[in-house]
Amino acid sequence: MRRAVPPVLACLLLAALAFPEAARADDWRASLRREVERLDAASPGRLGVYVKRLRDGSTLDHGASQAWYLGSTAKVPIAVAVLQQVDAGRLRLDTQLALRETDKVDGSGPLVWNRPGTSYSIATLLTRMLGDSDNTAANMLVRAVGTEPLQRSATDAFGGPGQIGTLTDFTEVRRAVYARLHPDAARLTHRQLVEVAAAPMPQRAEAVRRTLQLPSGALRADIDAAYAGYYASGHNSATLVGYGAMLERLVRGELLSPASTERLFQAMKFGTRGDYRLEAGLPKNLRLIHKTGTQHQRACHMGVVQPQEGGRDATVVAVCAAELDEQRAAGRLFEALGRAIAGTALAER
Repeated sequence: MRRAVPPVLACLLLAALAFPEAARADDWRASLRREVERLDAASPGRLGVYVKRLRDGSTLDHGASQAWYLGSTAKVPIAVAVLQQVDAGRLRLDTQLALRETDKVDGSGPLVWNRPGTSYSIATLLTRMLGDSDNTAANMLVRAVGTEPLQRSATDAFGGPGQIGTLTDFTEVRRAVYARLHPDAARLTHRQLVEVAAAPMPQRAEAVRRTLQLPSGALRADIDAAYAGYYASGHNSATLVGYGAMLERLVRGELLSPASTERLFQAMKFGTRGDYRLEAGLPKNLRLIHKTGTQHQRACHMGVVQPQEGGRDATVVAVCAAELDEQRAAGRLFEALGRAIAGTALAER
C-alpha cells in the first residue's frame, strides 16, 4: 500500500521542482560561504567577498557591506567618469593632455619619469591607467574630468553616498598618509614624494623625516599607524556591494554607451589571463574583466567572469583583504578564493 505524502513535505517537494534554480543558488552560496569563512579564519587579516551570479541574481556577501580601501581599483570608476563625459561630448578620446610636474606620483607605470609637457590622448591615458595601472595617468584623468563630476559619477554608479567615500587623486593619498607622520609633509614637492617612495615600506617614515630635515623623534607615528589612520578616514574606500553594483551596471550597459563599455573592458585586459591573485584560481576557459588594487597592508581584486562565448551569463566578483602582507599573503589567499568560487558559483554553468 502506497503511503500518502504528508502535505508539508509535498509542498517542499513541489517547491524544489518548481524552483530548481533557487535551490542550486542556495547550494553554491552555502558551499562558498563555508570556504570563505574558513579562509578568513585562517588568514592573518580580514577578508571581504562579494559574488553575484547575474543569470539568477543569487549573491554571496561576506563583509561586503563594510567600507574597504580600494587602492588602484578606484581607477575603474575614474575611467567610467571619463568615458561618461566622452559619451556626453564634453571630452574627446583624442583630446591631448600635457603632463604636468604636479601630476607625477610614485607607483605603477612609467609616465612619472617622462618630461613635463609631454602630451597624451585621453584614450592613451585610459589604457595606461587600467592596463599598466599608471598612477600618474590616473592623476591626469582626474584633473581632466574634475573631482566633483568624478564623485557624482561614482556615487551614482555605486548606488548612493553610503556605498562609496570621497575619491581623490593618488598624490592626495600620499600627502594624507604622510601628514599623519608630521604636518610639514604638506610641503613635500611631487618630486620629493616620488623620492620618498623609493625607500622600502618599513623605512618610509624615516625617509619622510630625512627629506623634511626634521630632528630624530619628530615624527608623530610610525608608517603602519599613519596608513591605518588614513584608511579609517574612509577616503578612496567603498563597500564591495557598491563596487559589485557598478560592475553589474557596466555589464548590463547601464553606465556607458556600447562603444565606451567595450573600450573600458578592453583596457581592463578583457580576455587576457594571467596567474595573479584570483586569476590563478579561476579556470583558464573563462574570460575575466578585472582590476587589482594594492597598498600597504591592503589588497583588492575586482572583476567580471564570463564564458568564452560572452553573453550576459556573467558572475561579478569583488574581493578585498586588510591587515596582511599585500603581496604574498594576499596572493595566496585570493588564489585559494578563486578556486573556491570556481568550484561553487561557476560550477553549474
